Amino acid sequence: MVNDSTNPVTTDLYQLVYISRITSTGLSSPSTLNDISEIAVERNQTDEITGILCYGNGYFLQCVEGSEQALTNLKNRLLVDDRHKDMNVLDFSAIDERRFSSWSLRSITLERWMTRDPVLKKLMPFKPYSWSVDEWRRFLDVLQGYYEEQIRTGNIDTQPIKYSTLGVTLSKVVGQHQAFFLIQTVLGSMIVIALLWLMLSDKI
Repeated sequence: MVNDSTNPVTTDLYQLVYISRITSTGLSSPSTLNDISEIAVERNQTDEITGILCYGNGYFLQCVEGSEQALTNLKNRLLVDDRHKDMNVLDFSAIDERRFSSWSLRSITLERWMTRDPVLKKLMPFKPYSWSVDEWRRFLDVLQGYYEEQIRTGNIDTQPIKYSTLGVTLSKVVGQHQAFFLIQTVLGSMIVIALLWLMLSDKI
């Protein structure tokens, strides 16, 4: 077997899956997601770790693959990372093959195609702490299908993708409450118009 970037060789193969919550430290820096991606991509290539990192609604879900020692070292670094908290390991076990062999770390936020997928739609809004025991597996199965489709079409994203952590979070909040904001905007406009009409009528 040839050891290259698309098919890294490991003496043993494990999978680490965890969820966590972003902290105020992580949220306060607009480059948090970019920093995580840039550092992780370089280090993961050296350690022959592949995987995917998802962020949305203030939560992280990461699945990484590599040797047991490499993933143990990564887990220990993650435990002291102040950009997230409440780390909950969902799985740390031996696997037969990699799901995401060409991604040293694919960093994604909740994207529009995900809300259209019938399986993922049932898991939205993205709140992995409230999922049942095996729903994270279904989530990763869909992401693996998306990955394999990108491989098939040759449409692999160049990493890391640039994201604003605060912008992503705010856009999610605004998206969930857009009807409320619209109503408030309309009411506000009506009040302004009424005040202007009263002011002008006094002068006539």
